[in-house]
Amino acid sequence: MNRREFATRMLVSTAGAGLITSGLFSNSMVAAQDAYAVEGAGGITDVKGLRVGHFTDARRPTGCTVLLLDPGTIAGYDVRGGAAGTRGTESLNLIHPAEDLQALFLSGGSGFGLDVGTGVTRYLEEQGRGVHLAGAVVPLVAGAIIFDLEIGDQRIRPNAEAGYQAAFVASTGPVAEGNIGAGAGASVGKLFGMGVAMKTGLGTASLRVGSTDIVVGAIVAVNAVGDVYDPATAKIIAGARDLKQGGFLNTIEKIKHGYGLELPAQSSTNTTIGILATNAKLDRVQVTKIAQMAHDGMARTINPVHTLWDGDTLFTAATGKSDTRVNHSALGAIAAEVLATAIVRAVTQATGIPGLPSYRDLKQKI
Repeated sequence: MNRREFATRMLVSTAGAGLITSGLFSNSMVAAQDAYAVEGAGGITDVKGLRVGHFTDARRPTGCTVLLLDPGTIAGYDVRGGAAGTRGTESLNLIHPAEDLQALFLSGGSGFGLDVGTGVTRYLEEQGRGVHLAGAVVPLVAGAIIFDLEIGDQRIRPNAEAGYQAAFVASTGPVAEGNIGAGAGASVGKLFGMGVAMKTGLGTASLRVGSTDIVVGAIVAVNAVGDVYDPATAKIIAGARDLKQGGFLNTIEKIKHGYGLELPAQSSTNTTIGILATNAKLDRVQVTKIAQMAHDGMARTINPVHTLWDGDTLFTAATGKSDTRVNHSALGAIAAEVLATAIVRAVTQATGIPGLPSYRDLKQKI
């Protein structure tokens, strides 16, 4: 199958454009893939030096999201979950000799979704982007995956061609959110089973720091075992639903009363993955510290978080487009705030699918 045939068979969305569909998808499935970009709220492409592209397959749904990074971008990462699935993270280690990274990706499909990196690598090679070694161009690509195989046909998952297509459509425009890209198959509140879980998706946010030219952005796919809280109100906005009395079961309260304490513990498959970006000039030690601190944004919005069954992973990319000297510890504190906002938006911009209502669905009933 050539790329043109592939593109006509699959659902591909650019960073800011509406969805492109083909006759293979029913209207109900396409409607479940609506994407939203909130005006004035900001997004990760507000950081100069990167482009974002999505690939979304509405048949399950699932997908991937790719960030292409300008030359000179320094990246790092931090894993806090117990069941992470990553690719290419060795190139982000502090002792790795290559400093530049060409792309980052987030994907659904569990371990199968790591193949997205192969397609991104192929796209970058065609563009001549990468480390030049012995006459060859070797792109450096890192990424992480969520487990979304409990939704729909498990045989449908992002692959190398999906990664290529997401890279191909990447742009600096506004980033679509909701049931799109890596968030297409995301859900939360799963400790008690998928029957009470809720649909979430992909969210993004940004912040310009005071009167400076420093910008911090975030993009995140929220697929947690726990509930999601709005830090502004400390109330649950998505999570395990109480089907008998309405509202939420409140996962952490159930745990405090002994649920899941005794072995054998109930296992589940989840993960929240994201990318922080800034236009500041930073080294690898500094971006790694920011990735560590940004996990606090997860802790403010998701409870429980970083469990044995979550693969929570964050990347940080510093494009170096600004000459402003910065305290990277302050940037880490800001990154946690921006990530928390992006997580809330991943919830509020998602659309429900059969069996998994969204925040929007429940809000309409209030």
